[in-house]
Amino acid sequence: MRSKAHWGYDAEFMRLSQPALSVDAAAIAEGRVFVAADEHDAPLGVAACAIRAGGAELTHLFVEPGTFGQGIGEALFAAALEWARRQDRSALLIASDPGATGFYEKMGAVRVGTVPSDAIAGRVLPLLRFEL
Repeated sequence: MRSKAHWGYDAEFMRLSQPALSVDAAAIAEGRVFVAADEHDAPLGVAACAIRAGGAELTHLFVEPGTFGQGIGEALFAAALEWARRQDRSALLIASDPGATGFYEKMGAVRVGTVPSDAIAGRVLPLLRFEL
């Protein structure tokens, strides 16, 4: 929630987004969730993936705001890519927060369209694709 709130969203937006920002317990059990932690095992970021038609999907990638720029997001993205490759997928799809699109483009993803938000009615998100 802190990572999403970093983009300046108001309390109502954050309330409506909370269910979509939660990591599914099944994803954890299936090994589709990756956590970055510091030397004391305090979590610094999380990424989660899923299998979708047309490829794998990065469903979550959040980093503790105070650690931005330290390579945590890049490491989590690399873990997601490796997972997608192990699933024999040809691409990783990303429905990105508009504020995070630049990060994914820096990682090599390309904008391919838009998708409706699964949290906010009427909101449209950039859709990116990373070819594996």
